[in-house]
Amino acid sequence: MDETVKPRRTRIQREKRELILEAALEVFSQHGFRGATIDQIAEAAGMSKPNLLYYFKSKETIFVTLIGRLMQAWLAPLREMDAEGDPATEIRSYIRRKIEMARDFPRESRLFANEILQGAPHILPLLEGELKELVDEKAKIIREWMRRGRLKKADPYHFIFAIWATTQHYADFDAQVRAVLGPDRGGEGRFEDAAAFLESLFLA
Repeated sequence: MDETVKPRRTRIQREKRELILEAALEVFSQHGFRGATIDQIAEAAGMSKPNLLYYFKSKETIFVTLIGRLMQAWLAPLREMDAEGDPATEIRSYIRRKIEMARDFPRESRLFANEILQGAPHILPLLEGELKELVDEKAKIIREWMRRGRLKKADPYHFIFAIWATTQHYADFDAQVRAVLGPDRGGEGRFEDAAAFLESLFLA
């Protein structure tokens, strides 16, 4: 038997890992990496610290696993941008997906924002590698659309950055958004309103 091949996890092991990751997401999104402790994560998961450490050897291992998953989810909508598609449709779809993620995954967004604010110590290689390569690829597509007159000319990198900034605002600053909009406009409809406005802003 090849000793380099890791044995497959049992269903119970997979379930325990998911339980830990869910608890860790809640703790990290509230306290950040530095403020979170293994004891807090174990308590949130409803298990002992030794039991938790059986599945993950350290707080950093848990954090890196979460961030890795998050990055893949975050990059998925950008990967779907199709050079052969209609630019307006592709941009509109991307904005919609990003707004949906802001609505459905606010804890993940805060986790990512906290990591970036700390200088991205755990994911800098990913940002400089996989993320940069993907953005370079999509920037070329956007630049070509602009060259053909199908989008207004602008810097494609800052175009992408602006979509990131405006869509993630609705996750990272949700309390502020709801407070300013007030009870009449601060409900679930705020995400649809945001998507419609941003589509108009970026496609005008």
